[in-house]
Amino acid sequence: MTDIVQPLSGTGIGLRQPHYREVFERRPELAFLEVHSENFFLDGGASMHALERARAAYPISLHGVGLSLASADALAGEHLAKLKRLVDRVEPALVSEHLCWGGVGGVHFNDLLPFPYTGEALALLADRIDRVQATLRRRILVENLSAYVECRHSAMTETAFLAELARRTGCGLLLDVNNLYVNAINFGFDPAARLGELAGDSIGQMHLAGHAVVDDCLIDTHGSLVCDPVWSLYEEACRRFGPKPTLIEWDTDLPALDVLLSQAAQADAIARREVAHA
Repeated sequence: MTDIVQPLSGTGIGLRQPHYREVFERRPELAFLEVHSENFFLDGGASMHALERARAAYPISLHGVGLSLASADALAGEHLAKLKRLVDRVEPALVSEHLCWGGVGGVHFNDLLPFPYTGEALALLADRIDRVQATLRRRILVENLSAYVECRHSAMTETAFLAELARRTGCGLLLDVNNLYVNAINFGFDPAARLGELAGDSIGQMHLAGHAVVDDCLIDTHGSLVCDPVWSLYEEACRRFGPKPTLIEWDTDLPALDVLLSQAAQADAIARREVAHA
């Protein structure tokens, strides 16, 4: 495995089509831009032109949603081949994928679904991540999931599972702080304690996002401001692990660009404060 570009530091935002023109014209101070890999699998067209323009101005993080690493189906070779072409073309700073499944029996559910944290699942995922990293010839990051059911057969916590997966494969972790908080509220555990199950050197990126509060749970929506408890958990993560490349993730009810930039500035301020206190 090889690293194509220098490691990132600082905060980025997701590049979304309504903000293309403003980002290219204003060139705001950002550490990187992140895009969903699958949106750029075509070899040409307007989307690829926009990504190439973005790549000329900023480091790029590719974030995948469709590889379905934990599916009982075979690893999707065609999907992986498309991802490799994109990686070779863009030479991103980071490549990440959700640790989940999203289809079985050839049927795609258009969702990011949980799975039991067992030794069997660990062996399956370790093999698949090894194959993905060998194909891409680089380390990838895998992201913890927001979930609304727990599997009764799980033999370990999600964070312990992630830590062991990183140890076995050399992959990195994308710590989604909002997802950890959502699960903590939904399932009744201490999110700060779960941070203690992770090794700081395995964490290659963090995500921050908003969620919705409904009657009996929290829903990860990526459609609102980061809330105060998630900011506090992010502070704790920075305190434990040091600053990591951090993304302000916002995918629905997209606000004005300045809202995202303000959230990015807040994340930068927290990271700088933790460095000063270290």
